[in-house]
Amino acid sequence: MYLTTMIGNLLIILATISDSHLHTPMYFFLSNLSFSDICLTSTTLPKMLKNMQTQRKIISYAGCITQMHFFILFASLGNFLLAVMAYDRFVAICKPLHYTAIMNPCFCGLVVVASWIMSALHALLQSLMVLRLSFCADLEIPHFFCELNQVVQLACSDTFPNDLVMYFTSVLLGGGPLTGIIYSYAKIVSSICAISSARGRYKAFSTCTSHLSVVSLFYCTILGVYFSSAATHSSHSSGTASVMYSVVTPMLNPFIYSLRNKDIKSALKRYL
Repeated sequence: MYLTTMIGNLLIILATISDSHLHTPMYFFLSNLSFSDICLTSTTLPKMLKNMQTQRKIISYAGCITQMHFFILFASLGNFLLAVMAYDRFVAICKPLHYTAIMNPCFCGLVVVASWIMSALHALLQSLMVLRLSFCADLEIPHFFCELNQVVQLACSDTFPNDLVMYFTSVLLGGGPLTGIIYSYAKIVSSICAISSARGRYKAFSTCTSHLSVVSLFYCTILGVYFSSAATHSSHSSGTASVMYSVVTPMLNPFIYSLRNKDIKSALKRYL
């Protein structure tokens, strides 16, 4: 599974770099998303595979904080990039005549850098909040990696400030991009419905299907994590849902884009 994720996303990155037809904002954002997916799975799967091989499910305190920090960083980055890609589709369909002026290389570079900065600050904030907590010795994390919520629940000291920060950042950094995606697609659907020909509507909507599939998979699995843990308080169900958005989703993203996108499909034929 890890190898499939690595190869699939690396092929997407190589295809977007080598093929001049893919030197567009949409594929620039896609290559960054693929890189984010590679890093996200690399924060958890290698350690899990090592634990399975050695039969020693042990991680140090420093290792746990480091793993949690980078997991939050790349999960947040993927979230922001999906929102940016939705805005790209909004401009392409709703404002096609202004697309090249709005989505210029400078703007695209700035939004990616801004996404990295906000993700890094979010990860740093959550890590610093965990560092202030006190933990008892030899704790067992009921998860396959150091997930933020599970780690905070194991603390011996007051976790109210941590819970407050987690809920606030979830609403702001999670709900903000999701609201932007919903708004973008509401405008896209409105614009597509205004197109008179059925062929034109199909062509316009087909440019969004890959991104919409990835967005649905990403957010549905994340919502599944929180709803399952809130409803059942079961670490097993929460862990299963976490596997979906942290492992399965990055693995499926290259397949979704390659199967539904003719440009990516033709570019990938050079490497397969």
